[in-house]
Amino acid sequence: MKKIYRRLLGLFSMVALGMAGATQAEPATTDGIGRPPAHALPTMETVRHLHDFQVVELRRYTTTHGGRARFASYFDTYFPEAFEQLGAMVFGQFLPRDQPDRFVWLRGYRDMQARPVVNAQFYYGPLWREHRLKVNALLPDSDDVLLLRPLRPDTGVVVLPAVDPVDEPNGAQGIVVAQIFAVKKGSETVLAAHAQAQFDGYRATGVHPAGILVTLDEANNFPQLPIRTDGPYLVWLGVVRDEATLHARLEPAMRAAAKTLLASGMLCAAPELLVMDPTPRSRLRWLPAADEAAP
Repeated sequence: MKKIYRRLLGLFSMVALGMAGATQAEPATTDGIGRPPAHALPTMETVRHLHDFQVVELRRYTTTHGGRARFASYFDTYFPEAFEQLGAMVFGQFLPRDQPDRFVWLRGYRDMQARPVVNAQFYYGPLWREHRLKVNALLPDSDDVLLLRPLRPDTGVVVLPAVDPVDEPNGAQGIVVAQIFAVKKGSETVLAAHAQAQFDGYRATGVHPAGILVTLDEANNFPQLPIRTDGPYLVWLGVVRDEATLHARLEPAMRAAAKTLLASGMLCAAPELLVMDPTPRSRLRWLPAADEAAP
Protein backbone atom coordinates (compact mmCIF):
# COMPACT_ATOMS: atom_id res chain seq x y z
CA MET A 1 0.00 0.00 0.00
CA LYS A 2 2.84 2.34 0.87
CA LYS A 3 4.47 1.62 -2.53
CA ILE A 4 1.23 2.47 -4.35
CA TYR A 5 0.91 5.70 -2.33
CA ARG A 6 4.47 6.74 -3.18
CA ARG A 7 3.88 6.07 -6.90
CA LEU A 8 0.67 8.12 -6.91
CA LEU A 9 2.39 10.96 -5.03
CA GLY A 10 5.20 10.99 -7.59
CA LEU A 11 2.71 11.06 -10.47
CA PHE A 12 0.78 13.98 -8.95
CA SER A 13 4.04 15.85 -8.43
CA MET A 14 5.01 15.44 -12.09
CA VAL A 15 1.60 16.68 -13.25
CA ALA A 16 1.75 19.67 -10.91
CA LEU A 17 5.22 20.63 -12.13
CA GLY A 18 4.06 20.41 -15.73
CA MET A 19 1.09 22.67 -15.04
CA ALA A 20 3.30 25.18 -13.25
CA GLY A 21 5.67 25.27 -16.20
CA ALA A 22 2.80 25.87 -18.60
CA THR A 23 1.48 28.68 -16.42
CA GLN A 24 4.84 30.40 -16.18
CA ALA A 25 5.68 30.16 -19.88
CA GLU A 26 5.43 33.54 -21.63
CA PRO A 27 3.48 33.60 -24.89
CA ALA A 28 5.35 34.85 -27.94
CA THR A 29 4.70 38.57 -28.33
CA THR A 30 6.74 39.18 -31.48
CA ASP A 31 7.76 37.29 -34.58
CA GLY A 32 11.42 37.46 -33.58
CA ILE A 33 12.19 40.69 -35.43
CA GLY A 34 10.22 43.16 -33.35
CA ARG A 35 6.78 42.80 -34.93
CA PRO A 36 3.74 41.32 -33.17
CA PRO A 37 2.44 38.05 -34.59
CA ALA A 38 -0.41 38.42 -37.08
CA HIS A 39 -2.99 37.07 -34.61
CA ALA A 40 -2.10 39.85 -32.14
CA LEU A 41 -2.56 42.78 -34.52
CA PRO A 42 -5.69 44.93 -34.00
CA THR A 43 -8.69 44.20 -36.19
CA MET A 44 -11.48 46.44 -37.38
CA GLU A 45 -14.04 44.49 -35.35
CA THR A 46 -13.09 46.48 -32.26
CA VAL A 47 -14.07 49.82 -33.81
CA ARG A 48 -17.27 48.94 -35.66
CA HIS A 49 -19.17 51.23 -33.28
CA LEU A 50 -16.88 54.20 -34.01
CA HIS A 51 -18.19 55.55 -37.29
CA ASP A 52 -20.30 58.26 -38.89
CA PHE A 53 -18.30 61.32 -37.86
CA GLN A 54 -19.75 63.92 -40.21
CA VAL A 55 -17.67 66.89 -39.01
CA VAL A 56 -13.87 66.83 -39.19
CA GLU A 57 -11.33 69.42 -38.10
CA LEU A 58 -7.89 69.39 -39.69
CA ARG A 59 -5.97 71.21 -36.98
CA ARG A 60 -2.43 72.52 -37.58
CA TYR A 61 -0.59 73.96 -34.61
CA THR A 62 2.65 75.90 -34.39
CA THR A 63 4.72 74.85 -31.40
CA THR A 64 7.56 76.69 -29.73
CA HIS A 65 10.92 76.06 -31.36
CA GLY A 66 12.15 72.72 -30.08
CA GLY A 67 8.93 72.12 -28.15
CA ARG A 68 7.09 69.86 -30.59
CA ALA A 69 8.25 66.54 -29.11
CA ARG A 70 7.21 67.68 -25.65
CA PHE A 71 3.78 68.80 -26.87
CA ALA A 72 3.27 65.56 -28.83
CA SER A 73 4.05 63.53 -25.72
CA TYR A 74 1.52 65.49 -23.67
CA PHE A 75 -1.08 65.12 -26.41
CA ASP A 76 -0.59 61.36 -26.79
CA THR A 77 -0.75 60.83 -23.05
CA TYR A 78 -3.72 62.95 -22.03
CA PHE A 79 -6.16 63.75 -24.82
CA PRO A 80 -7.26 61.04 -27.32
CA GLU A 81 -9.35 58.95 -24.91
CA ALA A 82 -10.74 62.09 -23.27
CA PHE A 83 -12.40 63.12 -26.54
CA GLU A 84 -13.56 59.57 -27.27
CA GLN A 85 -15.32 59.41 -23.90
CA LEU A 86 -17.20 62.59 -24.86
CA GLY A 87 -18.41 61.09 -28.14
CA ALA A 88 -15.83 62.70 -30.43
CA MET A 89 -12.83 61.08 -32.09
CA VAL A 90 -9.15 61.86 -32.45
CA PHE A 91 -8.48 60.11 -35.76
CA GLY A 92 -4.75 60.63 -35.53
CA GLN A 93 -1.92 63.03 -34.75
CA PHE A 94 1.19 63.67 -36.80
CA LEU A 95 4.55 65.41 -37.16
CA PRO A 96 5.06 67.06 -40.59
CA ARG A 97 8.49 66.18 -41.91
CA ASP A 98 9.43 69.52 -43.46
CA GLN A 99 7.89 71.68 -40.72
CA PRO A 100 9.77 70.92 -37.47
CA ASP A 101 7.65 73.31 -35.38
CA ARG A 102 4.25 72.10 -36.61
CA PHE A 103 1.88 69.52 -35.14
CA VAL A 104 -1.17 68.23 -37.03
CA TRP A 105 -4.19 66.32 -35.80
CA LEU A 106 -7.66 65.31 -36.94
CA ARG A 107 -10.71 65.56 -34.69
CA GLY A 108 -14.18 64.31 -35.57
CA TYR A 109 -17.70 64.94 -34.28
CA ARG A 110 -20.93 63.14 -35.08
CA ASP A 111 -22.48 66.41 -36.35
CA MET A 112 -22.30 70.18 -35.90
CA GLN A 113 -24.68 70.07 -32.94
CA ALA A 114 -22.25 67.81 -31.08
CA ARG A 115 -19.27 70.10 -31.67
CA PRO A 116 -20.02 72.83 -29.10
CA VAL A 117 -21.25 70.29 -26.56
CA VAL A 118 -18.08 68.20 -26.74
CA ASN A 119 -15.79 71.23 -26.76
CA ALA A 120 -17.50 72.83 -23.78
CA GLN A 121 -17.26 69.59 -21.80
CA PHE A 122 -13.57 69.23 -22.63
CA TYR A 123 -12.25 72.79 -22.43
CA TYR A 124 -14.21 73.64 -19.29
CA GLY A 125 -13.57 70.23 -17.75
CA PRO A 126 -11.06 68.98 -15.18
CA LEU A 127 -8.54 67.36 -17.54
CA TRP A 128 -7.91 70.50 -19.59
CA ARG A 129 -7.94 72.72 -16.49
CA GLU A 130 -5.17 70.57 -15.02
CA HIS A 131 -2.89 70.57 -18.06
CA ARG A 132 -3.75 73.69 -20.08
CA LEU A 133 -1.01 75.98 -18.73
CA LYS A 134 1.91 73.74 -19.66
CA VAL A 135 0.29 72.72 -22.96
CA ASN A 136 -0.64 76.25 -24.06
CA ALA A 137 2.85 77.44 -23.18
CA LEU A 138 4.07 75.26 -26.06
CA LEU A 139 1.52 76.62 -28.58
CA PRO A 140 2.08 80.16 -29.85
CA ASP A 141 -0.54 79.51 -32.57
CA SER A 142 -3.42 77.03 -32.82
CA ASP A 143 -5.79 78.88 -35.18
CA ASP A 144 -4.97 77.09 -38.46
CA VAL A 145 -8.06 74.87 -38.61
CA LEU A 146 -10.07 73.62 -41.58
CA LEU A 147 -13.68 72.64 -40.87
CA LEU A 148 -14.49 69.74 -43.19
CA ARG A 149 -17.00 67.00 -44.00
CA PRO A 150 -16.74 63.73 -45.95
CA LEU A 151 -17.06 64.27 -49.71
CA ARG A 152 -19.44 61.30 -49.81
CA PRO A 153 -20.83 59.02 -47.10
CA ASP A 154 -18.13 56.45 -47.89
CA THR A 155 -15.15 58.84 -47.77
CA GLY A 156 -15.10 59.80 -44.10
CA VAL A 157 -11.84 59.50 -42.21
CA VAL A 158 -11.09 55.89 -41.34
CA VAL A 159 -11.24 55.11 -37.61
CA LEU A 160 -8.54 52.54 -36.89
CA PRO A 161 -8.12 50.62 -33.63
CA ALA A 162 -6.09 52.34 -30.93
CA VAL A 163 -2.40 51.46 -30.83
CA ASP A 164 -1.90 48.43 -28.60
CA PRO A 165 0.83 49.23 -26.04
CA VAL A 166 1.67 45.52 -25.63
CA ASP A 167 1.46 44.10 -29.15
CA GLU A 168 2.69 47.26 -30.90
CA PRO A 169 5.68 48.11 -28.67
CA ASN A 170 7.23 50.34 -31.34
CA GLY A 171 4.12 52.50 -31.60
CA ALA A 172 2.39 53.71 -34.75
CA GLN A 173 4.18 52.90 -38.00
CA GLY A 174 3.95 54.09 -41.60
CA ILE A 175 3.72 57.54 -43.19
CA VAL A 176 0.58 59.69 -43.31
CA VAL A 177 0.04 61.91 -46.35
CA ALA A 178 -2.43 64.75 -46.91
CA GLN A 179 -2.95 66.56 -50.22
CA ILE A 180 -4.84 69.84 -49.82
CA PHE A 181 -6.49 71.61 -52.77
CA ALA A 182 -7.65 75.24 -52.55
CA VAL A 183 -10.68 75.29 -54.86
CA LYS A 184 -12.21 78.25 -56.63
CA LYS A 185 -15.62 78.94 -55.13
CA GLY A 186 -18.39 77.41 -57.21
CA SER A 187 -16.10 74.75 -58.71
CA GLU A 188 -16.22 72.31 -55.81
CA THR A 189 -18.51 69.66 -57.33
CA VAL A 190 -16.84 69.57 -60.74
CA LEU A 191 -13.35 69.64 -59.27
CA ALA A 192 -14.20 66.81 -56.88
CA ALA A 193 -15.37 64.65 -59.78
CA HIS A 194 -12.14 65.31 -61.69
CA ALA A 195 -10.08 64.71 -58.55
CA GLN A 196 -11.74 61.39 -57.80
CA ALA A 197 -10.40 59.94 -61.04
CA GLN A 198 -6.92 61.05 -59.99
CA PHE A 199 -7.32 59.72 -56.45
CA ASP A 200 -8.26 56.30 -57.82
CA GLY A 201 -4.79 56.20 -59.35
CA TYR A 202 -3.21 56.58 -55.91
CA ARG A 203 -4.34 53.11 -54.93
CA ALA A 204 -1.41 50.75 -55.04
CA THR A 205 0.20 48.09 -52.93
CA GLY A 206 1.42 49.87 -49.85
CA VAL A 207 -1.05 52.80 -50.03
CA HIS A 208 -4.20 52.93 -47.89
CA PRO A 209 -6.71 55.70 -48.75
CA ALA A 210 -7.95 57.13 -45.44
CA GLY A 211 -10.51 59.78 -46.41
CA ILE A 212 -11.63 62.45 -48.89
CA LEU A 213 -12.97 65.63 -47.31
CA VAL A 214 -14.37 68.98 -48.44
CA THR A 215 -15.02 72.26 -46.66
CA LEU A 216 -18.08 72.27 -44.41
CA ASP A 217 -19.69 75.64 -45.05
CA GLU A 218 -21.15 76.24 -41.59
CA ALA A 219 -20.79 79.07 -39.09
CA ASN A 220 -18.40 78.44 -36.24
CA ASN A 221 -20.62 77.32 -33.35
CA PHE A 222 -17.79 77.29 -30.80
CA PRO A 223 -16.11 80.69 -31.35
CA GLN A 224 -13.51 80.09 -28.65
CA LEU A 225 -11.78 77.85 -31.22
CA PRO A 226 -11.32 79.79 -34.50
CA ILE A 227 -11.62 78.14 -37.91
CA ARG A 228 -10.41 79.29 -41.31
CA THR A 229 -12.88 80.95 -43.66
CA ASP A 230 -10.71 81.12 -46.80
CA GLY A 231 -12.10 77.93 -48.39
CA PRO A 232 -13.37 75.92 -50.05
CA TYR A 233 -10.83 73.10 -49.79
CA LEU A 234 -10.64 69.49 -50.93
CA VAL A 235 -8.44 67.15 -48.88
CA TRP A 236 -7.18 63.64 -49.67
CA LEU A 237 -5.76 61.53 -46.84
CA GLY A 238 -3.77 58.34 -47.08
CA VAL A 239 -1.29 56.12 -45.28
CA VAL A 240 1.84 54.75 -46.89
CA ARG A 241 3.60 51.61 -45.78
CA ASP A 242 7.20 52.72 -46.28
CA GLU A 243 9.63 55.17 -47.87
CA ALA A 244 9.94 53.17 -51.08
CA THR A 245 6.19 53.24 -51.66
CA LEU A 246 6.03 56.96 -50.91
CA HIS A 247 8.80 57.98 -53.30
CA ALA A 248 8.38 55.44 -56.08
CA ARG A 249 4.58 55.22 -56.29
CA LEU A 250 2.54 57.79 -54.43
CA GLU A 251 4.56 60.97 -54.94
CA PRO A 252 4.77 60.58 -58.76
CA ALA A 253 1.00 59.95 -58.91
CA MET A 254 0.36 63.01 -56.75
CA ARG A 255 2.58 65.23 -58.90
CA ALA A 256 0.72 64.11 -62.02
CA ALA A 257 -2.65 64.74 -60.37
CA ALA A 258 -1.57 68.18 -59.17
CA LYS A 259 -0.50 69.13 -62.69
CA THR A 260 -3.75 67.89 -64.23
CA LEU A 261 -6.04 69.55 -61.68
CA LEU A 262 -4.09 72.81 -61.71
CA ALA A 263 -4.48 72.92 -65.50
CA SER A 264 -8.27 72.65 -65.08
CA GLY A 265 -8.40 76.26 -63.89
CA MET A 266 -10.50 75.28 -60.87
CA LEU A 267 -7.74 75.64 -58.26
CA CYS A 268 -6.58 78.83 -56.60
CA ALA A 269 -3.00 77.61 -56.22
CA ALA A 270 -0.81 74.54 -56.51
CA PRO A 271 -1.95 71.78 -54.12
CA GLU A 272 -0.25 71.56 -50.74
CA LEU A 273 1.38 68.27 -49.76
CA LEU A 274 1.87 67.21 -46.14
CA VAL A 275 4.10 64.20 -45.51
CA MET A 276 3.88 63.29 -41.84
CA ASP A 277 5.06 60.75 -39.30
CA PRO A 278 2.37 59.52 -36.91
CA THR A 279 3.05 60.04 -33.23
CA PRO A 280 3.48 56.80 -31.24
CA ARG A 281 -0.23 56.62 -30.29
CA SER A 282 -1.80 57.87 -33.52
CA ARG A 283 -4.73 55.72 -34.62
CA LEU A 284 -4.19 56.67 -38.25
CA ARG A 285 -1.09 54.68 -39.17
CA TRP A 286 0.02 51.77 -41.34
CA LEU A 287 -2.11 48.80 -40.28
CA PRO A 288 -2.89 45.78 -42.49
CA ALA A 289 -6.45 45.69 -41.14
CA ALA A 290 -7.08 49.12 -42.69
CA ASP A 291 -7.77 47.31 -45.98
CA GLU A 292 -11.15 46.43 -44.49
CA ALA A 293 -12.13 50.10 -44.10
CA ALA A 294 -10.39 52.00 -46.89
CA PRO A 295 -12.79 54.42 -48.65
